[in-house]
Amino acid sequence: MGNSSEEEVKSLLFLILSQVSMEEQTEEELVLSLRRTYHSYLNYKKEQERRNNKKDYEVAHIVFGASVAGSLRNTLKEMGVQEEEKIICFSDNFSIGPLCNIEEKKGLSLRHKWFISHINMDEEYLYKYQHSFKNTILELKDVSDQTRIMIWACENSDEQTAQRFILSLLKNKKNDIFLINLVGAYKEIFAKSDSEYFPLHTGELSSEELNVIYEKNKTEQPLTLTERKRYEQEWEEISNQSKNLRIWKDRKIHSVGEDYYDRFIINTAKALHKKHNNKDFMKSARLIGEIIGHLNQKIGDEYFEYRLIQLVLNGVFEIEGVPKAMRFYSVKLHEKYRS
Repeated sequence: MGNSSEEEVKSLLFLILSQVSMEEQTEEELVLSLRRTYHSYLNYKKEQERRNNKKDYEVAHIVFGASVAGSLRNTLKEMGVQEEEKIICFSDNFSIGPLCNIEEKKGLSLRHKWFISHINMDEEYLYKYQHSFKNTILELKDVSDQTRIMIWACENSDEQTAQRFILSLLKNKKNDIFLINLVGAYKEIFAKSDSEYFPLHTGELSSEELNVIYEKNKTEQPLTLTERKRYEQEWEEISNQSKNLRIWKDRKIHSVGEDYYDRFIINTAKALHKKHNNKDFMKSARLIGEIIGHLNQKIGDEYFEYRLIQLVLNGVFEIEGVPKAMRFYSVKLHEKYRS
């Protein structure tokens, strides 16, 4: 807090003293409240510093997920362009949850509440979620009109939905925007004729592979105005859907009901019971890992855990243990659902 003004420090101390003096709160509630205040202040100072140090970059890379941001950061360092090119990372899961008006306070709040009510996620992530989301949008909107924007995305409902969201946010900006289709680039550069493999999500690619793909795509043409309008329209259609699960099929995003994969979950459990020739409980992580391993989608294990718990509540599965995290409980199909 060495760069804080006297007024900022006084305001922070006043807020802390007010919280300490509050009656009818437990020690645990006080610690949590003070922790949130401190983190909020640190985030405020980080945002202030970011805006004060704002500079124009030659290229802004938009990626989806912390792992790919780290890999691409290594790529830019190896290329010696880390000072001229920046990375903006959206760390979210656009395959699930409501999307309507999430660029606004009300829409983002509804999305956040849906996550809290349905998905077993890290408490720290959920606490910072709205603030981080808003800051990333501000970072994107702060990009200079002269900066070239490159959006990296694989062919899955998460990254493709996110890509359309980004283009909707950029609809009034004059920047040249480039889409790097990683599946197409991977197949063209790396895939062998006898191989069916291609990356399901960007995080599967190494920094070396990203380097080659970037060099290959540097000479591509930016999106035309017509192409940008089409993606913006697609975002409008997707975000106004009332369904909260999205899948990638036939190279398109499809909105489906939350129970879309319930039958697949049940059938996978049946297969595991049969494979091991027993009716015992199995670790939920084992079942969910098997589901994800046989599903050509990027949706996330948290979503399948949510659906598994719903099936437990509906009497389809029996449970043993406490479902506070996948490693703490086991499940098995109820007898009547095994045939």
